[in-house]
Amino acid sequence: MKLEGALFPWRFRVVLGLLGVMVAAIAWRIIDLQVIDRDFLIGQGDARSVRHIPIPAHRGLITDRNGEPLAVSTPVTTLWANPKEMQLAKEKWPALAAALGQDPKALAERLEAQANKEFIYLVRGLTPEQGQVVIDLKVPGVYGIEEFRRFYPAGEVTAHMVGFTDIDDHGREGVELAYDEWLAGVAGKRQVIKDRRGRLIKDVQVTKNAKAGKPLALSIDLRLQYLANRELRNAIIENGAKAGSLVIMDVKTGEILAMVNQPTYNPNNRRNLQPAMMRNRAMIDVFEPGSTMKAISMSAAIETGRWKPSDTVEVYPGSLQIGKYTIKDVSKTEGPVLDLTGILINSSNVGMSKVAFDIGGETIFRLAQKVGLGQDTGLGFPGERVGNLPNYREWRKAETATLSYGYGISVTAIQLVHAFSALANNGRIAPLTLIKTDKAAQTTQVIPEAVAKTMQGMLQQVIEAPRGVFRAQVPAYHVAGKSGTARKTSVGTKGYAENSYRSLFAGFGPMSDPRYAIVVVIDEPTKAGYFGGLVSAPVFSKVMSGTLRLMNVTPDNLPTTQQANATPVIPVKANGGRG
Repeated sequence: MKLEGALFPWRFRVVLGLLGVMVAAIAWRIIDLQVIDRDFLIGQGDARSVRHIPIPAHRGLITDRNGEPLAVSTPVTTLWANPKEMQLAKEKWPALAAALGQDPKALAERLEAQANKEFIYLVRGLTPEQGQVVIDLKVPGVYGIEEFRRFYPAGEVTAHMVGFTDIDDHGREGVELAYDEWLAGVAGKRQVIKDRRGRLIKDVQVTKNAKAGKPLALSIDLRLQYLANRELRNAIIENGAKAGSLVIMDVKTGEILAMVNQPTYNPNNRRNLQPAMMRNRAMIDVFEPGSTMKAISMSAAIETGRWKPSDTVEVYPGSLQIGKYTIKDVSKTEGPVLDLTGILINSSNVGMSKVAFDIGGETIFRLAQKVGLGQDTGLGFPGERVGNLPNYREWRKAETATLSYGYGISVTAIQLVHAFSALANNGRIAPLTLIKTDKAAQTTQVIPEAVAKTMQGMLQQVIEAPRGVFRAQVPAYHVAGKSGTARKTSVGTKGYAENSYRSLFAGFGPMSDPRYAIVVVIDEPTKAGYFGGLVSAPVFSKVMSGTLRLMNVTPDNLPTTQQANATPVIPVKANGGRG
């Protein structure tokens, strides 16, 4: 044996050398991986086990001006599944279907059809308690995700203004869409360790905190919103109308205190939602303002200095021929001659046209533009329409006349209430806002103060005069306003539809210090008539009465002691229903 070892010493040394090199290489590789290049192994391990789960962000709260919640986010559980993994536990599918409230056969067919996928939603928006019941079944391949769902406490009452979010909590309508970036939060991240089957092994840490969305206080008063919605709904039913809108505005601040539409919908349950119900008609539907426009036209006439309230106009015989067009007064006026206030009280198209011929269509156009008719309101509301205020190189008599009594122009209810707010606020107009503001509004003088105050008195007489729109009167308060009735254009053809009208009323009060402007629009009333003074004026009266009472406004038209003790006499009104 010694002889053989002596004969081949080099072989032994080679083997030892190779073994030493191998040990050194392994040692170096261990040192390299564990000390020098340790991040590689950590990265590879993390890639197979470490996951980042999103932390949902809480969407900002929407409230009314008094802090009443209009849109809140509630935690919900979304269940998802890995169909490929679930194929290993088919015996648990019936129990899963029962817990989900789904048909076992339908669920099984769905899981079989998507057996090669690794992610499907089982159900979204469960309450945490409902979700936990399913998770406790410990069905392989079934997992839960924490999310938030939007809930609207006021339901259909604020639906058109607040809007709603989609299933992923993104704004899709109304304020939810307009202020989506403000309301939406920023999702966070949580680091966890999962096994190869996706099961949670360890919750490591929060790598990024979720940032909640910012709260938003709207300008609306929920009490007034409920009031307006109730009265508008009742009016739609009583008059057999197709639709309607109502807007209440604070003329001093420009804040929209209430905005309702009918028909409406429940944003918490949109399964059977029809598109027509989603229309925020107060901002989207445009219409000819009819005789409500006479308040603006008359303001333009008085502003020129060529006319004063006591000036008279001959309106006999109640019609006026302009080429092939005939202008008519809807009903018989008080006499052959009317002063300017009488033109408004009697809603005389002939009288208004003759005044407009004297001052010119351009004069009325300029004032209508100043008070916001046919102009962008600046609210930035999704889908809001601008309407149309026509301007002509040459104002002929036909165009001048129709503009003066509210035809050939299209506006929205929001624009109309904005225009009347200028008359109520002594000629100053405040920018419209849907957001509560504590700052003084930057108003602009668009009508001379003396002219606005003159119009306030004239429009008060439109309601309180013997032939006025008595249905618009508000007990214990002096108010002002103007009714209007506009024929609807025919769809698909030129001209106007037969027996299809919009009934309007625009007004403000109290006259001791005008603060609130209201516009009522009733679309296609079919039962008791269609004149604005008959259909929309009573709604104005009820809503204005409730508004002044809820806002604690001191009455400015209380009866005297003698009047209060006397037997009331109800006068017979001749013209309470004319528009």
